Amino acid sequence: MAPAKKRNVSSAKTTEQSAKTAKIDLNTKVESVLESRQNANDVFDILEFLQSEKEKEVVNAVNACSKLFCTLLEKKELFLGKLLEEEEALSGEYSAEDKYRMFMRHRYNSCVEVLLEHLDHELHGVKESALCCLMKFAAAEGQNPLEDLDWTEHYSFPRELIQAVVERLLSKTSDNSLLISRFQEFLEMEDVRYYVMSSIRESVGQVMDKSKGSLLPIYQNNVLTLMSNISVPSQESELTNFMVKQEAKHEDWKAAKLNEHKRVFERMWLGFLKYKLPSNMYKKILVILHDSILPHMSKPTLMIDFLTAAYEVGGAISLLALNGLFVLIHQHNLDYPDFYKKLYNLLEPSVFHVKYRARFFHLANIFLSSSHLPVYLVAAFAKRLARLALTAPPTALLIVLPFIYNLIRRHPSCRVLVHKPSTEDEPLEDPYLMDEEDPAKCCALESSLWEIKTLQKHYHPDVAKAALSINTPLPEQEEDINEVLEITTYELMERDLKSQIKSIPLEFEMATQLLKGGGDVLGQHFCLE
Repeated sequence: MAPAKKRNVSSAKTTEQSAKTAKIDLNTKVESVLESRQNANDVFDILEFLQSEKEKEVVNAVNACSKLFCTLLEKKELFLGKLLEEEEALSGEYSAEDKYRMFMRHRYNSCVEVLLEHLDHELHGVKESALCCLMKFAAAEGQNPLEDLDWTEHYSFPRELIQAVVERLLSKTSDNSLLISRFQEFLEMEDVRYYVMSSIRESVGQVMDKSKGSLLPIYQNNVLTLMSNISVPSQESELTNFMVKQEAKHEDWKAAKLNEHKRVFERMWLGFLKYKLPSNMYKKILVILHDSILPHMSKPTLMIDFLTAAYEVGGAISLLALNGLFVLIHQHNLDYPDFYKKLYNLLEPSVFHVKYRARFFHLANIFLSSSHLPVYLVAAFAKRLARLALTAPPTALLIVLPFIYNLIRRHPSCRVLVHKPSTEDEPLEDPYLMDEEDPAKCCALESSLWEIKTLQKHYHPDVAKAALSINTPLPEQEEDINEVLEITTYELMERDLKSQIKSIPLEFEMATQLLKGGGDVLGQHFCLE
């Protein structure tokens, strides 16, 4: 085994040495190109390394290109304005200076094309180095524009390059989540974020219209990942970090105005959400909607259609839509006539087992906190929860029982569900209609909370104890259900196992000679009086 190991080490050293040699050669060629225009053709050797199959050689070539073309941009040695075809440019009547600049501008464009292709490379190291190099080019182009315009009348920003990068990040064939997370660093810059949002909106419109609205899971996931990394500052004074400064006209630039950021942010999300999405994507969006999307929109009420449609879907998606609807109802005066009817129908056995259970009960508690709700509605919720409690797990029951008690505290008229007068001739059938979807027609007020009485015989002592509270007048102080919303079965078992068992006194005098065979001792400690 020793010789094989030695060969592996030597081959690794050879590879490392060749990489170092290639790096030295590339640096030398970059310096030679920058020192003298007579060495301009050396740029082809540098670009050739970009096509290498070895990761280190490609990364070294990317770094070399970054140094070379950023320097040329700073020295303004790339041709400005509309670029002619290379053959036409070199054969035309242009000065040697212009021909050189056109030549290097063509090489720069070739480099950018290769780097954009490398954003789809199979090796992440190559993709990451290409992305960083392209963003360096964007910064250099922003400071030294390649367009021949009067920049006292126009705003300078490499929008086309940023748009090309965004289109590559939003791949239709490969998941770019890792590369997008690397790109997040550049989204901290206000102008980059502004033009990235515009580019996303344009890309989504073109791609989804071309697909005629059919699902594109990989593409849509890349879009969502990129959009989820975008957050808009809350105040205009926070817009301070820019890739490109616009000198005197900076304050008039759209990318420097918070309202414009919000407007583009809003159009980006609305443009994405108007197309059909995979069901798991609905959940991801609804989870972040209330605190990461709505606050940054200039008109959050434009989300009404999306949220109401999601609320009508049912299941976990409806549960998650509650957060966004809560924001619109309480902060933007959304009128939703059948809201409570839909909320009532969300109360199914599955609600106790979804991972969003805590969020649902927290919001339901808020929605049912108003003392102006009709008695029949509150009674319907209390009765439905009581019926579902018969088959609910202990962790859910520790939420449901205090929840019902709080409803009764807020609405004293519901006490009739607890103290229900009855006669001997009254039938034993419960008049409550569990299958009725309309809470006004379920006959909850004609029933009682006998289910809680049943739970007093529950196998779990904490549940039985909580159910016994209904036997005595409820105190006016509401119970805080937030303490039990996140409790799990594991935590409940751990709490039971750690509870100290009280020692039960069996004998007033401790036995000290029990195993010594003393008859008197045995007689003394085991006599029954």
